[in-house]
Parts: sequence; structure tokens; C-alpha cells
Amino acid sequence: MNVAQQLVNGITIGHSYALVAVGWTLLLGSARLVNFGHGQMYMVGAFVAWWVMRMTGLPYLLAVPAAVAMGAVIGAVMQMLMLRLTLEQNLVSLMIVTLGFGQILEGGAGFAFGAQPQRLVSPLEGIDFRFGPVWFTAQDLLLVVATIALFLVLRWVLARTVLGSWVRMVAEDPKLTQLGGVNVALVYMGIFAFEGAAVAFAATLVAPRTPIMTSMGFDQVIMTFVVVVLGGIGSVGGSYAAGLGLGLFTAFFGALVSPAYTTTAVFVLLIAVMVLRPGDLAAGRGFAR
Repeated sequence: MNVAQQLVNGITIGHSYALVAVGWTLLLGSARLVNFGHGQMYMVGAFVAWWVMRMTGLPYLLAVPAAVAMGAVIGAVMQMLMLRLTLEQNLVSLMIVTLGFGQILEGGAGFAFGAQPQRLVSPLEGIDFRFGPVWFTAQDLLLVVATIALFLVLRWVLARTVLGSWVRMVAEDPKLTQLGGVNVALVYMGIFAFEGAAVAFAATLVAPRTPIMTSMGFDQVIMTFVVVVLGGIGSVGGSYAAGLGLGLFTAFFGALVSPAYTTTAVFVLLIAVMVLRPGDLAAGRGFAR
């Protein structure tokens, strides 16, 4: 086994996990809401970038903003439809609605884009960097740099800006925040829009590594859930660390044992952590950390 290569693979995979999970982390930390349509939003982001490139001839790097914009619109529309439930904190109904919304997205994508797997082609995938037995692509490098940049910007916004203070206030007590003059509904809409934009952005960077298909959302929800829980509910820094750690774990486990059992091993790890150190996963750790 090439340890250095697996280390590089793990770092790349880990940053993809963290990037896909960042929007869900913010949503869960601020609204205490699990969006089970998150994986389907990821799938739509990948397909929108592919469709824009195919229909307009735009290059990959210009198709990315189009997918991000569509993700933001989907997130905002989703929140508009669920606004009353969100304000009431009707969590059971919200989870059911997001699950149904995800299924609608999957069915709509199948109707619009077809059921056949497609390929989101990035020219950066063809640019290799080799250092002895270790290699990675320019797409991998972009993924890592973009993920780090997004997490740093998000932490700065949450900790240093008025918008961030509103988000933190809504997370602590939405009713009291509304009495203080903050438009809580607008804050929630912004959070949902960010989730949609972030997961679509993640899709455009991660999807060139694999074929894209309408059923791809389920796997993303599974890994996103694990990252968010292991990182601590709502913790931005914890989500990044958990994504990186999970990526390294899956890379080395796949190389030493078998990639076929990676998901099983991940859930064994999750269960062990939850049983042995449940306090580390408690809500309220602070998503600006």
C-alpha cells in the first residue's frame, strides 16, 4: 500500500465530505432542522451544471455559478413552502416535508434530465501533479482549496458580521430574536438559500470524479449525516474536522480491507463514538466554532 497516496486520497475525500456537509451543518445549528432533501439538492446541482454545459456550450468554470444560483433558488423556495412549520419548530412535520421534497426533486430530475448516468466533465480532471509515487489532479486541488476557503469565510461571517449575529441569535431563541426586531423568516430563508447554494457548489466540484445519476442523493445524505453527527451538531469547525477524519478513515480502510465495506465500517465508527462519548456530539456546541 502506498501510504502517501492514500493520505492524499483521504484528504481529498475528506474535503469533499466536509464541503457537502457545510450547508446542512449551518441549517441544523441555526434552525435545529434536518433536511432529508439535501442529497437530492446535491444531485440537482450536478445535473444543472452538466445541462448548462451541454445546452449552452459554456465552459465548466462558468457552469459552476449557474448551478450555485439554482441551488440557492431551490433552497429559498423550499423554505418559503415550509416557513410556517419552521417558525413553529414542528420538527417531525419538517422532516417529512423535506423527505417528500427530496423525492419530488429526484423525480423531476429524472423527467428533465433522463435516467441515464451522465458525466460532468471538468478540464481540471486532466491536469495531473506527480511527486514520485504520489499524484493528484487540479480538480482535487481546487476542491481542497475551495473547501478551506468556504469554511474560513463562513466562520468569519458567523463570528464577525451582523448577519452572523442574527443567525446565532435565531439559533438560540428565534421568538426572542423576532421580538428584538430581527426578521426571523428572512434569516431562515437566507440559511436555506445558503444550504442549497453550498451543496450545489459541492456537487460541481465533487461530481466530476464520478458519474452523475438521479439516485446519487442517498449516498450523499448518509455521509453528510455521519459528518454532521461526528463533528458535533451545528459545529462548523467540527464538521470540517469530522469530514477530513472520515475521508482519511475511508481511504485507508478501503486500501487495507475493501471499499465494499467502507459504509458499514463508517457506521460502526459512528455507533462506537456515540456510545463511548455521547457528550461530544451534543447539540449547542456552537456552530461558529
